[in-house]
Amino acid sequence: MDAPKIFESEYRFCLILWEHEPIKSSELVALCKEKLGWKSSTTYTVIKRLSDRGVLKNENTIVTSLISKNEAQTAEIEELVEKKFDNSLPSFIAAFTRHRKVTENDIDEIQQIIDRFRQGGAL
Repeated sequence: MDAPKIFESEYRFCLILWEHEPIKSSELVALCKEKLGWKSSTTYTVIKRLSDRGVLKNENTIVTSLISKNEAQTAEIEELVEKKFDNSLPSFIAAFTRHRKVTENDIDEIQQIIDRFRQGGAL
């Protein structure tokens, strides 16, 4: 099953949730006010919307995620590569590195990922 879509403002909310979960919804409201400038009604609306989409659960005022940060990031990258780069990972990497300085350390880390993948290991 694909991870549910998480939009940009929802993602910023999820970053707070992932850092503090499990968390009382009232504490999450306070954090969103502090970090995002949201009204409490906005936070409760986002909690409800994400709960309805299966991104989080809110039981007895305790909010926890059902989708990890890694799962959300992976789904977003997969969608980006599919939609903008015709599902071509090499095209995505070429575009990503075209105007970005890639350090020797970056290259070494990427090569290690490729080597693990070739050996059938987990990325």
